[in-house]
Amino acid sequence: MNELTTDLKLLHEATLNNLKSSKANNTLRAYKSDFKDFGTFCAKHGLNSLPSEPKIVSLYLTHLSKNSKISTLKRRLVSISMVHKLKGHYLDTKHPIIVENLMGIKRVKGSIQKGKKPLLINHLKSIINVIDETKIEYIKKLRDKTIILIGFGGGFRRTELISIDYDDLEFVTEGLKITIKRSKTDQFGEGMIKGLPYFTNEKYCPVVNLKKWLEISKISSGPIFRRFSKGSYLTDKRLTDQSVVLLMKEYLNLAGIENKNFAGHSLRSGFATVAAESGADERSIMAMTGHKTTQMVRRYIREANIFKNNALNKIKI
Repeated sequence: MNELTTDLKLLHEATLNNLKSSKANNTLRAYKSDFKDFGTFCAKHGLNSLPSEPKIVSLYLTHLSKNSKISTLKRRLVSISMVHKLKGHYLDTKHPIIVENLMGIKRVKGSIQKGKKPLLINHLKSIINVIDETKIEYIKKLRDKTIILIGFGGGFRRTELISIDYDDLEFVTEGLKITIKRSKTDQFGEGMIKGLPYFTNEKYCPVVNLKKWLEISKISSGPIFRRFSKGSYLTDKRLTDQSVVLLMKEYLNLAGIENKNFAGHSLRSGFATVAAESGADERSIMAMTGHKTTQMVRRYIREANIFKNNALNKIKI
């Protein structure tokens, strides 16, 4: 009997580990952070957070709606549901009191969300130009230019960008192949390969700049984008995804461009928008960005063509 109990305990622990492993670490951290806010709300009002019930969750969403976007409410609902599942509790998130409440909040607030600005070609060139003019060590300039150019040229998420290792690179006649081992929409690590061709203008070419960076940094293994310590000493420590955002915002500011509405996603959305403006179809854009559905890519294409296919162009005044 003791052996059976021990076996069941081990199976229970292994099952919990499997459930946790089914989600990326960043996702689990987000769930915990969201649920912590829900727990604070419940504690303040003398309510149970775990297990909870649809009525309490609905009250929380109403409370949250005063100062939060619809997208935030939806994310918090997913987080609350997932924490319940991971702890072995059932929560009916499709209960009418939750669904109808969300619909009502949408009607009151409106559901159109203003996203962050895409980094367009004029922004990209301004950043590269200002980096060249900045009075910092050449090796730092080269690293920063390469991060921005590779990030834009490959339509990378910032987490994908800083995760690139030397062994993920393959230089070929046409340009560069980069293997992405895992991404936000590829949690099982099936991987994908992005191809970056050579640009005509070498100054803004991701492949040319990456070759120069690898040569001067002497990186031949491990992460290709690394931190500097004091004295411009290149360490073996990988850059953080937040570093990408800070670098981009810093150089936008130096270029005299308002950087408030730019974020890490701006490199990825910038690539998709510029590609759409240049006539690339949604399939080829998705092949580079790794989007699994057409919804967001079609939004980029619509925004890129807002003036190109504008009915007002047909009116002669």
